Amino acid sequence: MKKTRILIVDDEPETIKYLSANLRARGYEVLTAEDGRTALQVFQESVVDLIILDIMMPGPDGFEVCQAIRRQSNVPIIMLSARGREKDVVRALDLGADDYLTKPFGVEEMLARVRAVLRRAVQAPTAPRPPLTIGELTIDFAARRVTVSGREIQLTPTEYDLLSHLALNAGRVLTHRALLQAVWGPEYGDETEYLWTYIRRLRRKIEPDPTTPRYILTHPGVGYSFADA
Repeated sequence: MKKTRILIVDDEPETIKYLSANLRARGYEVLTAEDGRTALQVFQESVVDLIILDIMMPGPDGFEVCQAIRRQSNVPIIMLSARGREKDVVRALDLGADDYLTKPFGVEEMLARVRAVLRRAVQAPTAPRPPLTIGELTIDFAARRVTVSGREIQLTPTEYDLLSHLALNAGRVLTHRALLQAVWGPEYGDETEYLWTYIRRLRRKIEPDPTTPRYILTHPGVGYSFADA
């Protein structure tokens, strides 16, 4: 059976050693890079299932590496930083990262995030559902395909999962916690900055006017809903 391959990118040898040992002990295959330039080279030469990417490092920093990878791939990315500032979290998510860990972190927290991100990346088979069309937006659940006015919209796996979960519950208000646990996994619940970052990205991609959303509606202090067709 093919092992899940994880690329660790960090300029701190101790962090690489710590992550590598714990991931290999759980059966993952590990590749490493100590700077952004090497990370991009390894990514081009190897097939990886997940990238754990530090922000602060020589050469292209983690933000730049994440942006470069997102131009060509939806491979899951977990960002690492010694800074837990909200603007860093939001910037990482806005550039396409799937998750964010603030150093120092425990082994179990790191492993839980790895499992959750990998789980979201797998397109689990579901019972066939007919496509949903509302206005110019069509969601083909069987094909995981989204179009606006007939033009296909490129979504990351997490973006699609969030949109489809909202659409499958059209007309219902879903709380922040319910959405986080349904889309990101039971390990989540308080990361509201994840939600509003992803909602903003989705609106930019599917809404005729993102400032006056037609499809994804906000319920302040509660959560979000998808317009009932």
